[in-house]
Amino acid sequence: MALIKNATPAWLILEDGQIFKGKSFGETGTVIGEVVFTTSMTGYQETLTDPSYYGQIVTQTFPLIGNYGVNGADFESDKSYVSGYIVREWCNTPSNFRCENTVEDFLKKNHIIGLYDIDTRCLTRTLREAGVMNGAITTENPEENLNILLEKIRNYAVLDAVNHVTNSRIFSYMPEQKKYQVVLFDFGYKRNIRQELVNRNCEVIVVPANTTAEEIKKLDPDGIMLSNGPGNPAENIEIIANLQEIAKLNIPIFGICLGHQLMALAHGAKTEKLKYGHRGANQPVIDLASGKTYVTSQNHGYAVIGASLNPEIAEVSHINANDKTCEGVCYKKINAFTVQFHPEAHGGPLDTAYLFDEFISRMQKGAE
Repeated sequence: MALIKNATPAWLILEDGQIFKGKSFGETGTVIGEVVFTTSMTGYQETLTDPSYYGQIVTQTFPLIGNYGVNGADFESDKSYVSGYIVREWCNTPSNFRCENTVEDFLKKNHIIGLYDIDTRCLTRTLREAGVMNGAITTENPEENLNILLEKIRNYAVLDAVNHVTNSRIFSYMPEQKKYQVVLFDFGYKRNIRQELVNRNCEVIVVPANTTAEEIKKLDPDGIMLSNGPGNPAENIEIIANLQEIAKLNIPIFGICLGHQLMALAHGAKTEKLKYGHRGANQPVIDLASGKTYVTSQNHGYAVIGASLNPEIAEVSHINANDKTCEGVCYKKINAFTVQFHPEAHGGPLDTAYLFDEFISRMQKGAE
């Protein structure tokens, strides 16, 4: 637990005018973002380094964060993409044999403003009841320029998110014994997606988000993975058009999270913004084919509207057990399947890791 004398005061201001006063850790200053919450009890390192959180101020509902410290081996990307970070308490004396630094060290290194010692339970209930809203964390007394700050908060939007997190270069990762070659689209991918493929003897070629069908054809992969990523899926017009052509290559495709949404949009479906999204490691998902319910890890604010799918092209394969939103799509005329949740699940349950094996099976059949 943090016991910091003379800690710098800090405030969270929501777009509806609510103000939460707490204390600052990490960087100081002012930052604006979309305020969201995650219910994960562990995996805060993975949360902080997940590119899907680009443009967002992340609230941890679990009350104590930082007790096992920070280590680079568990990062999901090279840096943090969160705009700000909110916790009830943070631990400045972590204890773990793998610990390299504290959470505050990480925030300072990545120039992230953190806020602690506020009622995160009250904040979470506010977001659940009113819906996700914009906000600002500031270490400067907001009362002096509150109206100006509120106007900036209300005008804020997460735009062009994928282009801010994708890499412009191509990278290749080789397993010890190569059996397959997979192209992984970098929409803001988590490293463990790549690692799950490498563990299954796949050479993984990570390509930029705007890679075209012609460029994919030249690489001649056995499979295509569409990664997770941030932002409103519908604004990625160029990527959606590319996926329409990529689907015609008849190469097995597996999509996760944003990749799931983009593939649906490429085939005429629609997406919608959820009231407060699904972010956590305990989301129940029903596989409609088997009737089984799986516990899944999720991080998304948008969802595919299942009813908007053309039944001749695709059908809903999974639904969320809580709100019945679409959690998976199986395509009928192309060799593709997609899910909204994270089967690589770092951090989180491993219930649905078998989907990577399904992807391998599809590539194996294609090679026969």
